[in-house]
Amino acid sequence: MRSTLALIALALAASAPAASAKEPSDYAAALNDAQRPAADKERDAARHPAELLAFAEIDPGEKVGDYIMGGGYWTRLLATAVGPQGKVYAFQPDEFIAFRPAYADEQNAAVAGHANVAALRGPVSAPPFPEKLDTIITVQNLHDLYLGAFPPDTATKAIAALFDALKPGGTLVVVDHSAADGSGTTAANSIHRIDKAAAVAALTHAGFVVEAQSDLYKRPEDPRTANVFDPSIRGKTDQFALRLRKPN
Repeated sequence: MRSTLALIALALAASAPAASAKEPSDYAAALNDAQRPAADKERDAARHPAELLAFAEIDPGEKVGDYIMGGGYWTRLLATAVGPQGKVYAFQPDEFIAFRPAYADEQNAAVAGHANVAALRGPVSAPPFPEKLDTIITVQNLHDLYLGAFPPDTATKAIAALFDALKPGGTLVVVDHSAADGSGTTAANSIHRIDKAAAVAALTHAGFVVEAQSDLYKRPEDPRTANVFDPSIRGKTDQFALRLRKPN
């Protein structure tokens, strides 16, 4: 019996994901980068950047994609986190720029002054990453792939493209606004949220394996029924954070 229990314990240990060696303090230089705008720093209290970078296990020298980079908040942090030997590909979809031209200006501003950052543009379902990546981060964007303005297969194609863009063993980090349990992707268009279970189903269907989840952005007081842009909830939404791995 003792031998059997020992074997079971070894098997469980072997199947469990390795603990991250990263700590939020490892990213102090990224947070204190003098090039970061004051507006970015004001958002740090709610966005917990050091903790998310540690959860993502970003290392110096990595090749990282910032998928749907928005205003460049994460692009600037990643630029310092990967260091001069690393590379950040800041992807802004053509569709987003067509909808809001200021996204192009924000992309240019985020890239300026960072020699290790390259700006990329293209279809949301076909990001043109020029090399295989160690990590891809997408924050508050997965639900956008299910917007009614896009073809129904947009999410399937985009997630497959992210899977293909990673090296074997590479990681995808997803953060998004939580919708009500069981709502699937139906809230994406109306209130810009997605059910975590639906996100996991879509990502694992593409071949990703969930390695870790974080309660970093857990907000139990959010009923998950309001539009994320509603002033009563904006910046205080319940969100899930996932780290997924592309199998070797």
